[in-house]
Amino acid sequence: MKIRIVFIFLFLSSLVMACSDENGKEFSARDVDTKSSLVLAIGGEPEDGFDPTTGWGRYGSPLFQSTLLTYDQDFTIQNDLATTYKVSDDGRKWTVTIRKDVMFSDGEALTAEDVVFTYKTAKTSGSVIDLDNLEKVEKTGDDTIHFYLKKPESTFIYLLSTIGIVPKHAYDQDYNENPIGSGPFEFVQWDKGQQLIVKENEYYYGEKPSFKNLTFLFLSEDATFAAAKSGEVDIAAVPPTYAKEDVPGMRIETWKSVDNRGIMFPFVPAGEKTKEGVAVGNDVTADKAIRQAINVGIDRQALVDGILDGYGTPAYTAADRLPWWNPDTVIEDGDMERAKDMLEDAGWIDNGNGIREKNGIQAAFTLLYPAGDQLRQSLSIAFADMIRPLGIDVKAEGKSWRDIEKLMYSHPVMMGWGSHDPLELYNLFSSNTRGIGHYNSNYYSNQTVDAYMEKALRARNEKEANQYWQKAQWDGETGFSAQGDAPWAWLVNVDHVYYVREGLHIGEQKIQPHGHGWPLTDSIAQWEWDE
Repeated sequence: MKIRIVFIFLFLSSLVMACSDENGKEFSARDVDTKSSLVLAIGGEPEDGFDPTTGWGRYGSPLFQSTLLTYDQDFTIQNDLATTYKVSDDGRKWTVTIRKDVMFSDGEALTAEDVVFTYKTAKTSGSVIDLDNLEKVEKTGDDTIHFYLKKPESTFIYLLSTIGIVPKHAYDQDYNENPIGSGPFEFVQWDKGQQLIVKENEYYYGEKPSFKNLTFLFLSEDATFAAAKSGEVDIAAVPPTYAKEDVPGMRIETWKSVDNRGIMFPFVPAGEKTKEGVAVGNDVTADKAIRQAINVGIDRQALVDGILDGYGTPAYTAADRLPWWNPDTVIEDGDMERAKDMLEDAGWIDNGNGIREKNGIQAAFTLLYPAGDQLRQSLSIAFADMIRPLGIDVKAEGKSWRDIEKLMYSHPVMMGWGSHDPLELYNLFSSNTRGIGHYNSNYYSNQTVDAYMEKALRARNEKEANQYWQKAQWDGETGFSAQGDAPWAWLVNVDHVYYVREGLHIGEQKIQPHGHGWPLTDSIAQWEWDE
């Protein structure tokens, strides 16, 4: 262990020396004024680079680019590039007017033409950004953009809040590795697999950040913790298991999240196949009583305390505590006796060996988790042990994602989601998304839920939409939460844990999304040192 720590320290020491200025002279991130620079290890490297038209910035600030709208800590929509926006009476035309004083980091003006170009590019990118409902986008003059939708879509406002604007004049096939934008920081250098260096954008129109230089290090969890202990970083994102370690000169800050982990249960009986010939369905988890009994029997708080060392909260949906969440989805869990009664009433009887059976089918399945993911492995093993007294036999097994993608239609999988966009609920639970990607791979379907979500999408505003998202979760009779069909057993929301250097303040954080990206940077303009 000592040899490993020494190696990590030497690696970090060489890494921060890898920077060079515009004249090619090498310097360390610690050579600049420490009051105007930060070194951060707050998340993984974005494999696809820094292009918002293919998904960069969905889980935090796009950093280099500006968005038309944004939302504050209370998820209230605010203007960014936009000065106004309005929606037509039929909900299909969105008109956005933008500021006239914005320049990209290369000194060129940002106009409506760049906005049109960005959305046209994103629509045809074939990426995770879904703009299929965007019929066309056009401009009027230099500051007004018209978006025409095929159908009304309340969630379009979240796309306006997350897609960073790229410059038409400087966009090419290498843009993802050399981004130019109008955000608070300007791209300097990306050493793949090692670090990203950025500097203050002198043309930025908004609140100026307190820091002129940022260096992001891409490190493993062990190396990140070692960097914090050796004083090489100012902020370090660590798993909850590290949170009780004492690091001189640094304090722990934790932020609530909707970064959840839960088990997706195949919803239909076995027998079907995808068009590629992959098996669909599971005769055990297709039984609603199995799914509901598991949801009632598991003790979520015990998982938070035992696996996350208390750094988390019990999870009941994919959107806990967000504006579109229905608090009625919270159930009384950890009740093994009630769970056993539910199974007995549904005909699942102990076969004498401690495993329940029904119609000759044993209550047993294999729970898959991505190999190498320590948290999901720990949750899977703990879950299997926890429900064994119910007479349900679970084998936890780690697989590569490639293997999981062939098995996830017929086996329960330990998954993780959590977004600031309610469209994620549609993707996870709509009949229209069955078998598409990782979303509704359990083939869940409920016509009442579909109708609520369709109304949510076609609502005129977020308030109206949220009422329907909430009913889709549970309307008193049905829904996709554990109160209803229970196609998932959501387990925990993971607190995001950071070591922060004493004297550095990182502002207030909204509930953070899934850990992809760098959600902490969403408030970067408010970061500052003590006076």
